[in-house]
Amino acid sequence: MSEQKTIKQMQEEVDLYISQFKEGYFSPLAMLARLTEELGELAREINHHYGEKPKKSTEEEKAIEEEIGDMLFVLNCLANSLNIDLEKAHDQVMNKFNTRDKDRWTRKSEDE
Repeated sequence: MSEQKTIKQMQEEVDLYISQFKEGYFSPLAMLARLTEELGELAREINHHYGEKPKKSTEEEKAIEEEIGDMLFVLNCLANSLNIDLEKAHDQVMNKFNTRDKDRWTRKSEDE
């Protein structure tokens, strides 16, 4: 099994890929539109797998994993273009959940 990538390594890999093109990153607004588009595709796949809407016989089979990967790529592009360190952003959010929201949900007992 290959070594797991850190978020930083993923951001660097995406940046290396994008930096080979003259166009570079799209504008933040364009990337937000792209992220929204990818979210719609993910929602469609989840609906096909877990919802009441089966795929049409003419529709291409796509994996939920692939759609999440597409979203992750665009999210990395957006973060990179705005000089946002996703590991730092993640740490900030986890701190918020572990402090402000620490008693928001019912915790499992040790027996569960």
